[in-house]
Amino acid sequence: MFYGTFALILQTVAGFFTALLLVRTVMRFQRISFVSQLGQFVLATTNWAVLPFQKWVPSVGKLDLCSLLPAWLIQVAVVLILGLMAGKVEPVSLLLSALVFGFLGLIKAALQMLFWVVILSAVLSWVNPHSPLAGPLHMFTRPFLAPFRRVIPPIANVDLSPLVLLLVLQILMFWLP
Repeated sequence: MFYGTFALILQTVAGFFTALLLVRTVMRFQRISFVSQLGQFVLATTNWAVLPFQKWVPSVGKLDLCSLLPAWLIQVAVVLILGLMAGKVEPVSLLLSALVFGFLGLIKAALQMLFWVVILSAVLSWVNPHSPLAGPLHMFTRPFLAPFRRVIPPIANVDLSPLVLLLVLQILMFWLP
């Protein structure tokens, strides 16, 4: 009972910070301004994890490894903590599996984040297309929706590409552990 509750809390907190670090990575990659309220929130909540890495981890092109590395390390830490609490795995194999499952957890977190950003973007486009979040969300989702928009034309001015992207994301998340 305690293990399940602790695991839920740990995974929720770790998932929150992983998602924020991934948002920061994508915002830097897409060159989305951090001047907005969303950008300021992301910076304020992730600087503690990113700033120490900026001294010795270089960016690779537009990819901000200083944000991506802490996100992966958070996922590795979750696997290690839960594995140690379960106590059924030897430490060496736990470390190796934590590195691999941390990477898979990072991919799954990125897919889940994209899933919810696409939903939020679609809802905002119907409810309040001039919201301050609409611009950054549109810039965030545009590269992922573009391939589907090239293939699927709008039907009666309704863009169905978000639905197809959501289905693809669901399939990918289904196959990840």
